[in-house]
Amino acid sequence: MYGSIKIRGARENNLKNVSLDIPKRKITVFTGVSGSGKSSLVFGTIAAESQRLINETYPAFVQQFMPHYGQPDAESLENISAAIIVDQQRLGGNSRSTVATVTDAAQMLRVVFSRLAEPHLGSPGFYSYNDPRGLCSECEGIGQVASMDMDAVIDKSKSLNEGAILPKDYAVDSWYWAIYARSGFFDVDKKLSKYTKEEMEKLLHLDDGRKIKLDKMNLTYEGLVPKLRRTLGAKDPETVQPHVRAEYERIFTRATCPSCKGGRLNQAALGSHIQGKSIAECSAMQVSDLAAFVRKIAAPSVGPMLEALAHRLDNLVTIGLGYLSLDRESSTLSGGESQRVKMVRHLGSSLTDVTYIFDEPSVGLHPHDVGRLAGLMQQLRDKGNTVLIVEHKPDMIAIADHVVDMGPKAGNKGGQVVFEGTYEGLLTSGTLTGNHMKKHQPLKTTPRKPTGQLQIKGARLNNLQDLSVSIPRGVLTVVTGVAGSGKSSLIQGCLPKAYPETIIIDQNLARGSRRSNTATYTGILDNVRKAFAKANKVDAALFSANSKGACPDCSGLGVIYTDLAHLDPMVTVCETCEGKRFTEEVLAHRLRGKSISDVYEMAVSDAVAFFTEPAIAKILQGLDDVGLGYLTLGQPLSTLSGGERQRLKLAAELGRSGNIYVLDEPTTGLHMNDVDTLIGLFDRLVDAGSTVIVIEHNLDVVSRADWVIDLGPGAGHEGGQVVFEGLPAQLAAHPRSLTGQHMARRGKA
Repeated sequence: MYGSIKIRGARENNLKNVSLDIPKRKITVFTGVSGSGKSSLVFGTIAAESQRLINETYPAFVQQFMPHYGQPDAESLENISAAIIVDQQRLGGNSRSTVATVTDAAQMLRVVFSRLAEPHLGSPGFYSYNDPRGLCSECEGIGQVASMDMDAVIDKSKSLNEGAILPKDYAVDSWYWAIYARSGFFDVDKKLSKYTKEEMEKLLHLDDGRKIKLDKMNLTYEGLVPKLRRTLGAKDPETVQPHVRAEYERIFTRATCPSCKGGRLNQAALGSHIQGKSIAECSAMQVSDLAAFVRKIAAPSVGPMLEALAHRLDNLVTIGLGYLSLDRESSTLSGGESQRVKMVRHLGSSLTDVTYIFDEPSVGLHPHDVGRLAGLMQQLRDKGNTVLIVEHKPDMIAIADHVVDMGPKAGNKGGQVVFEGTYEGLLTSGTLTGNHMKKHQPLKTTPRKPTGQLQIKGARLNNLQDLSVSIPRGVLTVVTGVAGSGKSSLIQGCLPKAYPETIIIDQNLARGSRRSNTATYTGILDNVRKAFAKANKVDAALFSANSKGACPDCSGLGVIYTDLAHLDPMVTVCETCEGKRFTEEVLAHRLRGKSISDVYEMAVSDAVAFFTEPAIAKILQGLDDVGLGYLTLGQPLSTLSGGERQRLKLAAELGRSGNIYVLDEPTTGLHMNDVDTLIGLFDRLVDAGSTVIVIEHNLDVVSRADWVIDLGPGAGHEGGQVVFEGLPAQLAAHPRSLTGQHMARRGKA
């Protein structure tokens, strides 16, 4: 009725000449194993083309400030509408960017206060910490001030000649050191511990514009404290230059501003109230509580604004973020939280007939919240929009009007549409996804016996309510509970403090350079080069893309980056080496019939069969075991998802024993088939003698635990308690556990 998005001959990344029609104004869910080509189709093809065409409508001057998208590799793309991409990219931002500013709730709340608060101040700007009329002058609207660690500034056991001033720019005989040593105020051989009160005051705090003479120059003397504050930019950590950040962090710590008590605003704004609450107090409230507070305000003069604000807050609650506060800094949100916060902005939008593209919107959500998220997706569709979702969770796949299942496997064994049709059709399709939709891991009935206990006592971090818990050693423990119940606070915040040897395997990797790839990160490249050198009796440096064997024109990158001034650099395959990175002389050398360039293009699963060298084979087998067999050895780290990065770290731990491992939602981005593989890896680590603690919502993982700790019962101040400790089978029968209720429901399905 409304037509469809027509894709013909898509070949982006591993896509194999994919052609399909995606119905408009419907919900289409794209699923398939990790690496099967879902993202290449949805983000690399559809979203990229939509964004590219939109960006080309702007003048070149405007385009330089916008992200740039190359033309996707496809024969044709037709009937594409404007796309809004809601991904898992963390929001980031500086200390002034909060949940309130990202969702536009800040502006709404300021308008309400400017009309209703007493005493009346005037315009909304008087309630803004980004406006000179409203911000606290002491902290400049940050809510925190820099507190200087004097032990990092001076060593009282030394004299000036002995290096009593500690910052690196103040070393003995440096220019800054000379200002103090030759000021005439101090005995340079006198230890600071012997200074009089007046001398110490001069060294640290004197700042009255007094002049001193140094090398025939007249200089203004400035004590160490004001000088360091001025030169290191201590008012706002965001202003600190990267080259001095390490020094700044060594000298300064952040403390709550004594003037505004962290409220960011001046006393006039903090003293202006609605029903006894200031705007800072409202911003610090849990969103679910603030929504109830706003609905109690009876003021017909600003009724529409109050209704809009309440609706925006209700959407945050509905989407499972009711435990956040509006003053929460956006940089502290997880990828899943960031995605859902961005989603809230679109739920109230008047736009219709656009394409919304979501990247696993259920990430970080407890099964209890997934149903509400599905309802919001249906709202977007019912307003006349096209909704495209990349997803693995059965409850989200079930809401699809149309399903596209990619596969049959990953990497070069994927890139095809293996099923296209209705949800009901998927269930009987015989694909990996279809087979797993109704297949669940059985509840573990014979758990392993613990070898000891990890004790956490009186935990009060964030919303934890004086919580004490024993985590068994030598087994697989799953910590679950709704989003915001306190799982990460307990396991990633409190556990490492009690047990510093804890190894946290998260989804962050060092960004690295354009040359960072799977082979460089795992360290196998050195051994690969040695193997080539030994087989050909030449120098191993020849096989380094950073050394003498590299193509001279592209410096071993395989591509040429052409600077186009204010536009994005143009990336083209190097004509000299044709993207192979090395000179003809190097490419002529072979290892069992393969060139070094062939190895870069080799998938991990193929490399496992190719390399017989033990040091290489062991690492490659680990990568294959964690489900990353589809990655190529030369695949840039920048192209990996969060889940892939986590599994890359996990691979390095296989074969080790006696460690305490913490994994935070390791099923992120994983197909149900890959989750089964991951559970096997947990068992492998535990059977090797390690303790594995997993923060997870996935009920298959919960079912296979030896011990389950369920936090809740709700989120925010309604959480932070242990609801259940015990075996998975016992959890399913627990009346107060939301996790248990979903496990019981699944058992009846």
